[in-house]
Amino acid sequence: MIPAFEPQPVLLSGRHVRLEPLERRHRPALLAAAQDPGIFQWFLTPPLGDETEMSKWVEDGLQAQAAGTEVAWATVRMADDRVVGSTRFLDIRRANRGLEIGNTWLATEAQRTPINTEAKLLQLRYAFETLGAWRVQLKTDERNERSRAAIARIGAKFEGILRKYQARHDGFVRNTAMFSITAEDWPAVKAGLEAKLAR
Repeated sequence: MIPAFEPQPVLLSGRHVRLEPLERRHRPALLAAAQDPGIFQWFLTPPLGDETEMSKWVEDGLQAQAAGTEVAWATVRMADDRVVGSTRFLDIRRANRGLEIGNTWLATEAQRTPINTEAKLLQLRYAFETLGAWRVQLKTDERNERSRAAIARIGAKFEGILRKYQARHDGFVRNTAMFSITAEDWPAVKAGLEAKLAR
């Protein structure tokens, strides 16, 4: 009997980063980490450096989590115990053992550090090794070259462009670049991420 595919808001800890299940108490620290609007250039939602937007974003995440459609985390840097961003499981498809890693953002000073690499390793390991996922997908705005390169560096396979796929907060309907990692890909992806972190 294959165990049920039920992603949960669990604590995921590594050497550089700790993913804490999102709670309302994280909101002030998240707001402080979100002050550079450039972080959210490609986001579907407005920049989160505004108290109202951040409150709405946190509440939306907690509601989706309660409904079983998302799992949300606060990203905490181990070195100084500071909240430096957030990430989620989205589009949880229980019958097909799939989910998406997305809604990920990091404070400017936490970018280009081991934090994102290790956070992805923790999320992917939980998805494939604990939950028994068949597929994990990641997607980004077609125009976001930096994000597309970062997703490819993780080891995810580019699957194509979904045209006119999502509306942004400003009314622009974006084309979305879709990537995936399957259970068969996971051993090689895991080895690659572990090698990056060892460097």
